[in-house]
Amino acid sequence: MREDNRNLIVAIALSLAVLLGWQYFFATPQAERQRQAAQQAQSTQVNPTAPNPPPSPGQAGGASPTVPGTVPSTPAGPTVQTREAALASSPRVTIDTPAIFGSINLRGGRIDDVALKNYRETVDPKSPNIVLLSPTGTQNPYYAEFGWVGAQAGSLPNQNTVWTADKTSLTPGSPVTLTWQNEQGLVFRRTISVDDKFMFTVKDAVENRGSAPVTLQSYSLVSRHGRPVTLGYYVLHEGMIGVLGDEGLQEITYANLDKEEPIAGGNTVGQIWNSVTGGFLGITDKYWAAAVIPDQTQPFQGSFTSQQGQTTDRTYQATIAGASQTLQPGATTEVTQRLFAGAKEVATVDAYHETYGIKNFDLLIDWGWFYFITKPLFKVLDFFFRLFGNFGIAILLVTVLLKILFFPLANKSYASMAKMKAVQPEMTSIRERYADDKMKQQQALMELYRKEKINPVAGCWPVLIQIPVFFALYKVLFVTIEMRHAPFFGWIRDLAAPDPTSIFNLFGLLPYNPGAVPVLGPFLMLGVWPIIMGITMWLQMKMNPEPPDPVQKQVFAWMPVIFTFMLGSFPAGLVIYWAWNNLLSVTQQAFIMKRNGVKIELFDNLRKTFSRKASPAKS
Repeated sequence: MREDNRNLIVAIALSLAVLLGWQYFFATPQAERQRQAAQQAQSTQVNPTAPNPPPSPGQAGGASPTVPGTVPSTPAGPTVQTREAALASSPRVTIDTPAIFGSINLRGGRIDDVALKNYRETVDPKSPNIVLLSPTGTQNPYYAEFGWVGAQAGSLPNQNTVWTADKTSLTPGSPVTLTWQNEQGLVFRRTISVDDKFMFTVKDAVENRGSAPVTLQSYSLVSRHGRPVTLGYYVLHEGMIGVLGDEGLQEITYANLDKEEPIAGGNTVGQIWNSVTGGFLGITDKYWAAAVIPDQTQPFQGSFTSQQGQTTDRTYQATIAGASQTLQPGATTEVTQRLFAGAKEVATVDAYHETYGIKNFDLLIDWGWFYFITKPLFKVLDFFFRLFGNFGIAILLVTVLLKILFFPLANKSYASMAKMKAVQPEMTSIRERYADDKMKQQQALMELYRKEKINPVAGCWPVLIQIPVFFALYKVLFVTIEMRHAPFFGWIRDLAAPDPTSIFNLFGLLPYNPGAVPVLGPFLMLGVWPIIMGITMWLQMKMNPEPPDPVQKQVFAWMPVIFTFMLGSFPAGLVIYWAWNNLLSVTQQAFIMKRNGVKIELFDNLRKTFSRKASPAKS
């Protein structure tokens, strides 16, 4: 008994170490990152202001052009402006579509003010709209820029150039044309149109009214000042993203980009891809992205750069540079590029991929390594959502379909387990007989397997085959925006957020918030669905005989408790899936065991458990 007590103490200590380690290294930092992200989003909430009137013709900025692949210098003031002040400080053209609103900055011709009409910070319909792009001068500028560079072309439009607009607003079906002319006789026209979702089309034309040829190179970029707060999940990419022709998908986190080699001298680091055709480059968050898209038939140079500015903030930039072209006097050239700035809705992104032929644009959504499983799973989920109008129901139905799909494999697995249980007494006898001779013990066991026609690993393969499928489902539930703020029933108003209830305030009956407790807050947010998941996991473990080894027995006993606390901080949709999957597994295992004539240990194990708890302790 002394040995068993020591093993029990070791098992409990290890279990608590796992639980507390999870809490310290994952759950608490994760909650802090989410809190910081929410604060950062609230600091840039939308308060639209009326645009200033367009400037008079002939106004121009400085003469230093923006160079593709480097961070453009910006007239940063001594203090950070509010969003409202930054928007009011320059002439603007308003943007108004069914999906977005904002404005185009006529100083620099940037698209630097975009907010999403149909997405808000929280489930409260009165909470601020999601702000995607923000102008220079705010705390975290984030914008798209288009333009030209070239030698001996005179002054070119840059971030300080004030363009003349032919309209005061941009709407679907009503493009805006910006115009500016330099002293060498180059006339620049930028026609910007937008659809009813998130795609801008930018046509940049240059007419040479001068007397000498000029060589120009077009560019487009997405620039983000300051490293944003990221969620930090291994299964989710946040940062620089692009598809560069045959080079394929490129994903670089902010931290890794900062570690790249210098590429333009000074304090600029990054990566460059030369002469690639087809694709896009941009910056992605979990649910939102901004990406520039070149002509899919023309070669371009793509780059991701990180530059340390005059302040402590870095600037992250995705840049596309077109091929150089010489413009003769009297000639005109035109380049068409696009900007995606919005929510990564699967149907919308797929539609752009097909409509514009953008190479692998669907990879803007992080489908992961199991793309060939993940995306079809989402399609099935989306089908049931459209059928029943509830993603929670869709999750339950897809889990049932997966169980049906893998039933033959599960049947084979449990049948193999049934044979193993039938020869368990003989296996125990062999281990006892050859306890001091592991070689003979192994030979005797293999002989027993051959005699009874048992493959000891047969039960593992069906489980291993299912792992990619269930990981893909986890990925779908975690990364797709369709799950964000999607309600289930009752208190679950957001399947992408953790269960908001807690057993430590009796699920809201006591007037305090356990999540606000310092350090232990995330640990104390143990809601109804994580508890249900823990109970189903405990029932699933009780389906099989208790392990003879006391350490294994205690580890299995504590495992549901550990997983219950670990999943307390997971999105509710994942926890609901896990609980439902456990319940289906118990039902399926009971059916297969009964069909194979194997005793179901559940009720005996439950009786033993509760009888031990009910009986008085023995000295």
